[in-house]
Amino acid sequence: MADNQKLHPAVTVNNIRNFIPLTLELKDGKYESWSELFQIHCRPFAVIDHIIPSTDSSSSTTSSDTNTVKDANWDRLDAIVLQWIYGTISAELLGIVHVSGFSAQEAWECLNNVFHDNRHTRAIHLTHKFTNTRLDDFPDVSAYFQELKNIADQLSNVGPKVEDDVGHRFE
Repeated sequence: MADNQKLHPAVTVNNIRNFIPLTLELKDGKYESWSELFQIHCRPFAVIDHIIPSTDSSSSTTSSDTNTVKDANWDRLDAIVLQWIYGTISAELLGIVHVSGFSAQEAWECLNNVFHDNRHTRAIHLTHKFTNTRLDDFPDVSAYFQELKNIADQLSNVGPKVEDDVGHRFE
């Protein structure tokens, strides 16, 4: 092994599902939760800049040999982060965001666009679904309230907050 080369912490992750236990689905409205969990995971493993570029412009001039090693390490880590993304999304989303040659950042931005580009339409649909959810469609009150909570969570991910008749927010 080359002297002074340390194993990057991201390389030690054997199973991303141990850290991000939910699978992002197109229809479940959990994008914000998934995104937050993913970012939290990336920070201690020092790869957050693979999905959210650093605004730090202080780059030092180095020799071409050092740049080649850095590029190889960057590419390797980027592939690991891309594997994490692909390993935590549904097959349906994978079909949408998987493009040969995509970087982790490009896949991340594509997912963001999938969930945020149609916000207004999703908000209208979810508001309609929330308003038309009826108790008699569920086996008990607990299941009914759980469904209302799920729809309210999805609505909060697209913007508008759901309020009851007396102004209490479902968040």
